[in-house]
Amino acid sequence: MTNAPLKRRLFVVDDDDLIIASLRLALPSNWSLTAASSLDEVLKITPTFNDQRFSAAMVDMHLTANMDQAEGLAVIRKIRAIDPHLEIIAMSGDFDRNLMEQGLKSGASRFLAKPIGTEELALMLEKIEALILLREMALQNFDPSAGGLAAQPHIKREARWIGSSEASNGVTRIIADLRGEPGPILIEGESGTGKEVAAWLLHEQEKTASPRPFIRVNLGAIPETVFESEFFGHVKGAFTGADQNKIGLTEAAHGGDLFLDEIEALPLNSQAKLLRFLESGEIRRVGGRETIRVNARVIVATNRSLSEMVATGEFREDLLWRISGRRLFLPPLRERKEDIEALARHFLDLEKPRRNKTLAEDAIHALAKHHWSGNVRELKRVCEQLSLHAPLPLIRAEDVEACLPRSSGFPTNGEEIDLSIGLTELLARYEAKILREALRISPDIDLAAERIGISRSSMYKKMKDLGIERP
Repeated sequence: MTNAPLKRRLFVVDDDDLIIASLRLALPSNWSLTAASSLDEVLKITPTFNDQRFSAAMVDMHLTANMDQAEGLAVIRKIRAIDPHLEIIAMSGDFDRNLMEQGLKSGASRFLAKPIGTEELALMLEKIEALILLREMALQNFDPSAGGLAAQPHIKREARWIGSSEASNGVTRIIADLRGEPGPILIEGESGTGKEVAAWLLHEQEKTASPRPFIRVNLGAIPETVFESEFFGHVKGAFTGADQNKIGLTEAAHGGDLFLDEIEALPLNSQAKLLRFLESGEIRRVGGRETIRVNARVIVATNRSLSEMVATGEFREDLLWRISGRRLFLPPLRERKEDIEALARHFLDLEKPRRNKTLAEDAIHALAKHHWSGNVRELKRVCEQLSLHAPLPLIRAEDVEACLPRSSGFPTNGEEIDLSIGLTELLARYEAKILREALRISPDIDLAAERIGISRSSMYKKMKDLGIERP
């Protein structure tokens, strides 16, 4: 997304020549404008509308001097019928609520009040362009050499949002709306729903002349004792073993984005230190005296309800308010099953040319019937297994069923319960049994954690506490 901007075309329907002229002057250099002043003119253009490949349309609600008639509604409906995916912006100097709602119901994606400022127009077009690019990425193979993905080894070449379901369209729209937003962004969703991919897309859609750093931090993997040193850096001699100055993760993200994954795993003491950085934008290396100004946007991800954690005293309420001004919720795969086929075909394509496997129709139906408690990550692992183990080039329903777990539980009936050992020990044994069964079904620790709905860091901690060896 950092390449030279493509030429975009804007279709404007307005009877005021002065408005048309002002929009032409205010348009960014990579946009051109085609104008019409009435429904009749729109109808003349419609036969070749799709050929002109418009990126967006702006429609005035009142195309005559009669303010009692909103002719623009008919124009919006006509354009929407021709191009269901075009971004249409309704505009008017009339602040009537009913008119605004009618514009949205007719097919407009947003409503702007006249007069439209230059900055407002530029920001709106930037967000529309971001949405177009996200949609284009979802429909074509993503080239890892374009946009700097090769410099991020933890981001695979499938780092794009795949799917055209209503839920997926909602996600890409919000990502595009967050373009240019400087404040913290909170990404919420179950494990495996694609939070790291969403964070990368938020980062990659920002236009800059030079590359911006993208620093990913798994907070669940940083011990509390070294958090401050890792996060803010340290100076030589600050503690035993500090034999040289070291910049922290925040400094490394200066001028770019700092992605904090598994924020729910951050201890309360460390939460206070993070909050101070978010409020001041300044850090001080461990052992240092000088404060350093850091300009980095913070993107936070969690698979737990932070509000519930606040209620139980596990998360600071002031930190939650600080990071939740801009939110992005990623739906679980079971709520966007229309995307399963596209996702599965994409993951199978990643295995080519070593293994050339395709999906039969009954295999697609078998995949769609599964609950996918591990979400997209679980689907990816299943597709990898199918590519490896399916005996035919055509993957069938029986191949899918062989890869899916037959049961996510285990029998407990008939077992004697020794109440004398106490509730704490009983719960620990039961928890250990659940973890062992999850690991039996899915030896991959990440996938086992997703299956029982806990984070990767929590899974490792529980295994250590309960004496469960890694398979």
